[in-house]
Parts: sequence; structure tokens; C-alpha cells
Amino acid sequence: MTRRIAVILGGRSSENAISIASAASVVDALEQSGHDVVSVEIDRSGRWQLGTREPVSQIEPGSSEPGFELVRLPPREVARTLADADVVFPVLHGPFGEDGTVQGLLELAGVPYVGAGVLASALCMDKDLFKSVLRDHGIPVTANITLRLGDEPRNPFGFPVFIKPARLGSSVGITKAHDEGELRAGVALAFEHDEKVLVEQFVSGLEVEVGVLGNLRPTASLPGEIVVTANEWYDYEAKYDEGEMDLIVPPRLTDEQIERVQELAVRAFVATDCEGMARVDMFVRDDGEVLVNELNTIPGFTSTSVYARLFEASGVPYADLLEQLADLAVDRFERRSQLRY
Repeated sequence: MTRRIAVILGGRSSENAISIASAASVVDALEQSGHDVVSVEIDRSGRWQLGTREPVSQIEPGSSEPGFELVRLPPREVARTLADADVVFPVLHGPFGEDGTVQGLLELAGVPYVGAGVLASALCMDKDLFKSVLRDHGIPVTANITLRLGDEPRNPFGFPVFIKPARLGSSVGITKAHDEGELRAGVALAFEHDEKVLVEQFVSGLEVEVGVLGNLRPTASLPGEIVVTANEWYDYEAKYDEGEMDLIVPPRLTDEQIERVQELAVRAFVATDCEGMARVDMFVRDDGEVLVNELNTIPGFTSTSVYARLFEASGVPYADLLEQLADLAVDRFERRSQLRY
């Protein structure tokens, strides 16, 4: 089925360039499938702009290249542009895009959109609240304490330890601290990005990621094992610089551990009220216990991003994955339109 699909990209967060790179792949694949695609970019200042041509094919994260010839979109035209679409595909990462803000706008515009709704988006963006919900559902998570603005740095776990902003992604503002000095510096850095900061216990074991796809009956992809080839941990460079990370699919785990990873990924997806898609980041400890760490409601979305590669290995090619996500958006919209408010 040919659809008019509006792809929203960019955004006000520090993950703007990553969003643009993801959107370039999404737009290209959707157009090759015959869809009528309109590109809407939000710049770092929050201005909405309409793309007048398709994005450049390759944009490196961190580049200032906007990706499109852009025409300023007056505020009164934003809702009209989105409402004229059959489906909206937000390809946004971090605050002001992945956190329920844009999803709320799309709910008001009354248009089907890909991915998690308002509540799930906001909840999963907040790593502190996300873990609280999972604990309440009996899902094991990595241990952490939460600091709020004005709190003194503290660490009950010993070193090393990770410090991260509660509501950010792509390893922005994250520090692996090995001593008290690095702890204080890491907390100060994280507070530059958020008013709530997590100090998270180091987990010795394998880092694995799994994709989830679906609405009321979601399914998990094959998991993939993250192997960092140069840096000490899975930081920004390891995620986005070529040759800094290897993805092993399936991971070097037993069949029982793989099943456990998939089970917990789907349980986390359901517990947080997600629909559409998510990438669940997990650890398998040296003793074999599986822990959920984070859930990303809009994962990186180039054809070589982890989420796409996991489903490719699971028998769902990139173009088919995008089609399924558009179908899921419409299915959810039609299902929820039957509710009485």
C-alpha cells in the first residue's frame, strides 16, 4: 500500500545529527518502496522546517550538514502538514522528540504515528522511573542510585561505576568513573545535561541488545552481543565511529540465556506500555543472570544500526521493517479510535 508518510527528524537535543543520519536512511528506503515522503526537520533552536528534496545519503554524526534544503514552516502549518500524512514517522532521539513531547503533538493532530505513545515515551526516556516500573513488575535491572540537583556525589557500589543523565541517550554526558575524583567530575558533567543523574553499578559480563516489534503481541529479534573494539566501554565513539564496535548475532550465550534475554525484553516492552518498536539494552552477568539496563523507544535507524541489523538477522529486511512499523502505527490508531473519551 502506497502512503503519504511524514518523517520528522533533527530535534533540539544533542542527538540532532544522529537523528538526521537515521532519517536519511528511512526516507530513502520509504521512497524506494514507492511511498510519498515529506521530510520535516526540527532544528536545534526548535524551528520546524520543511525539506524540499530528499536527504543526502550519508551524514556523519556530529556533522553540521542539515541534510535537506529547508523552508521555514510557520507554526500554523505544522499541524496541517502532519495531519495531511497517512502516517508520521518520528526519527528523533533524546529530549523534545523521544520523550513524549512530539508524540503528544501527534495525538492532538489526530494522525497515526510510528512508535511508542506519550506515556511510554516519557517513561522510557527517564531511566530512573523506567527502572522503578520494571522492579515493580519483577524484572531484574542494573542497580543504581539517583541524585537530584543539589545532592552531593555519592557511590555505594565501589569503583568503577557509571554516571549518566537520567533523560538522555547515545552515551552523551556519561562517564565511567574509576575513583572519587572521576566520580565528582562525572556527576558535574551529567548535571550539565539533566537535573537528575544516575550512579549505576558496573556489571561484569556481556552487553547484549535485542529489538522488539509489535503492538499488543510484540516479538523479539535475535539478540546481538556488543563488542567494543577500541574504547574501554560502549561510549559515543564506539556507537557511531566506523570500526569501533562489532555486533555478534546471535551472541555467545546458551540457548536458555538467549530465550531469557528475549523474554525479559518483551516483558519490559509490555510493562512500560510500549507499542511499535524498541531496542532493549541488557547485560548478561558472569554468573549468567540477565539484567535490563535501558529501553530505547526510537533506536538509531540507519540500515546498519543495531536495531535494523538485529531484525535483518531475524529474517526481516530493512524495507520490510519500515513497512511493518507503518502498518502497526495505522493498526494502533484505528484500534484506539474506537475508544470512548
